[in-house]
Amino acid sequence: MKTTRNFDEQIRRKRPYIRLSWCSDVIADPLRYEVQSDSRVRYWGKIRRQGEAEPRILRVVTLADGETIHNEFFDRGYRRNQA
Repeated sequence: MKTTRNFDEQIRRKRPYIRLSWCSDVIADPLRYEVQSDSRVRYWGKIRRQGEAEPRILRVVTLADGETIHNEFFDRGYRRNQA
């Protein structure tokens, strides 16, 4: 899995509880995705963490290639009916 330097040095340090395998799962089978104005791609997917009753929505942002991960976080503001 390809990642940016910022992701490796900053994001992973801030969010070590998010597994890289979850990121690849979201990219492979997203609930939704959209291309940003800077050509980066946002992907949203459901992740069920052990011990939690409800799944969370993980947002993964990649570079324009759709593979190189730039950012990841649980998106508390995601609404299923967003267009």
